[in-house]
Amino acid sequence: MLSREFFARSVHEVAPDLIGVTLLVDGVGGPIVEVEAYHPTDPASHSYGGRTPRNAVMFGPPGHAYVYRSYGIHWCLNFVCEEEGSAAAVLIRALEPRQGVEAMHERRRVGNARLLAAGPGRLTQALAITGAHDGAALDRPPFELRPREEDPVVVTAPREGEAAGFKREFFQKRLLAGGGQRSRGTADRGRPHPGRCADPGPQQQEPVGLSRSRSRRLEGAGAQARAALSVRRRVRRCPTRRER
Repeated sequence: MLSREFFARSVHEVAPDLIGVTLLVDGVGGPIVEVEAYHPTDPASHSYGGRTPRNAVMFGPPGHAYVYRSYGIHWCLNFVCEEEGSAAAVLIRALEPRQGVEAMHERRRVGNARLLAAGPGRLTQALAITGAHDGAALDRPPFELRPREEDPVVVTAPREGEAAGFKREFFQKRLLAGGGQRSRGTADRGRPHPGRCADPGPQQQEPVGLSRSRSRRLEGAGAQARAALSVRRRVRRCPTRRER
């Protein structure tokens, strides 16, 4: 079982080391397959703007759960890292259902096993995690974190919707084509990362946004739409024979 000392180091070291770790909540869960690291210098981090009643747990000791509601819809589970006051955390984005799968199906009410815990909101619903778990110690019930049995292949991908250069680390299981339990939109965007995942330098940062091919297609579609609109306008202004 992972101790609190496991989390008392850089969030960028903890994040890749969590891939393959089995997360159980009251005996329900499975191996973590996708995570996202948030450092206080990250503009997308809840702690970037300072301490508030909502993010107070992030400023506390490592090895505790930080749970918040996203957009007032679903809960998100994070693991607090680094020394107390640092305010760093790892968002748990997806896991592979292994234990208590029937309970997950009952909670999620979906038949497709791939959708049980593929995404932070789905994961918390499958594990019955709510705001009541905010601040709970990760080395005590109902949480149980079992060390991984083997070193997984870890790949990185740009974090969607955020500034370029901030990375998401997630597990690519060789036996599952495209990493079957990862959250939506990450299956084809990752690239293998040699060894431990570290922050890339400026020259390694991957731009977030549309690919060149997609941008060109959209630009072409936009040009066609503008041309069609221009034609319609000209047709409307063209006088009829009776008007002539």
